Amino acid sequence: MQKGIVLEKVEREIAGLPPQDQLRLVEMLAHKLRMSSQVIKKELDWSKLYGLGKGLWKGEDAQEYVNRLRKDRI
Repeated sequence: MQKGIVLEKVEREIAGLPPQDQLRLVEMLAHKLRMSSQVIKKELDWSKLYGLGKGLWKGEDAQEYVNRLRKDRI
């Protein structure tokens, strides 16, 4: 069965549920998504990014850099 067809079938089934059960389903899905996003976050090793920007702003004043960024937004 194609994904679109399965999703349409699920949507029809959900539409037939009472509002209280629909809300419970949304809460369950939200919880599941939060858990899976926490797993993804745990897999990221931010320490590997340390030092990647070294020398990027070499010789540039920090305040001038910020001012230029703000000016570009206007």
